[in-house]
Amino acid sequence: MPQFDFEVITLGHGSGGLLTNKLLESGVFSVLKNPLLDTHHDGAVFTLTGPLAFSTDSYVISPVFFPGGNIGELAVNGTVNDLAMCGAIPAYLSLSFIIEEGLTMHEFRDILVAIRTAADRAGVQIVTGDTKVVEKGKGDKIFINTSGIGQVHPKAAISARRVTAGDKIIVSGPVATHGIAIMSVREGLDFETDIVSDTTSLNHTVKTLLDEFGEAIHLLRDPTRGGVATVLNEIARDTNLGADIRQAQIPVHDEVAGACELLGLDPLYVANEGVFMAVVAADMADALVARLQTLPHGDGAAIIGEMVADHPRQVVLTSRIGGRRVVNMLVGEQLPRIC
Repeated sequence: MPQFDFEVITLGHGSGGLLTNKLLESGVFSVLKNPLLDTHHDGAVFTLTGPLAFSTDSYVISPVFFPGGNIGELAVNGTVNDLAMCGAIPAYLSLSFIIEEGLTMHEFRDILVAIRTAADRAGVQIVTGDTKVVEKGKGDKIFINTSGIGQVHPKAAISARRVTAGDKIIVSGPVATHGIAIMSVREGLDFETDIVSDTTSLNHTVKTLLDEFGEAIHLLRDPTRGGVATVLNEIARDTNLGADIRQAQIPVHDEVAGACELLGLDPLYVANEGVFMAVVAADMADALVARLQTLPHGDGAAIIGEMVADHPRQVVLTSRIGGRRVVNMLVGEQLPRIC
């Protein structure tokens, strides 16, 4: 655990001088230590072969600490999962902080430790980065950017062009948990049960599925902002196919469903951080779900529908009582700053 000789971050810590070096040496480098980062160079030099995937994302979540995690592990998990959705095996991440002066060193330490823990769990290394400090009132404690690179799995053939009518739509677990966890702490809501974020890295689970099912997996997507409904609309648009889904088959924890009903939210539009969606060949869907249910973070996996030639570019939901309605893409933000 890093030991700091100051209690809060000041503008001086972003000057590039002595205070910056103290911050990096006594905290960032000691927590995130690895051979590539230890060179303390302007960038990282490494070798990867074959097709590569590259992704970047920025995290501005409010609050930065939430039930089940904090912005640090969210930043690692989010970029790791984006690479996994490309069919890649994540290897290296960059990490950049924009810190508002006044952030306590205790908070920064907890974020750093969460980053290291999440990186270790995902099997990735933080190899380069940057730290900036902005004036009080010009940020919200801390913003983080992570970029990542990984080698595409040799059996991966992930593309919307491969999706055909009849393909099954799968979710890896219960939806809407992350967004409701954020809403509960942001609004000071007190539910009867604790709802915690599902943020986690999914790359090991996805790799196992690619190892065993390979090209039967046509498309992978990460239903973060906009939730399942928005991702399905994007898939329908990109494939010029329709999507039929069944409400009764969409997994949602009871306490999350109850909170959504209380707040007037549709779980289909609420963000997730530990769930992925897959569009797979129909003849392999049952076997893939059965296997997914044996893997970490996949025990709630379910087939929720299929791609169809009817109603192209539309998502249609069959309700529990048999009614049918069009599920449109989210307009605006149902829950602001959830990642």
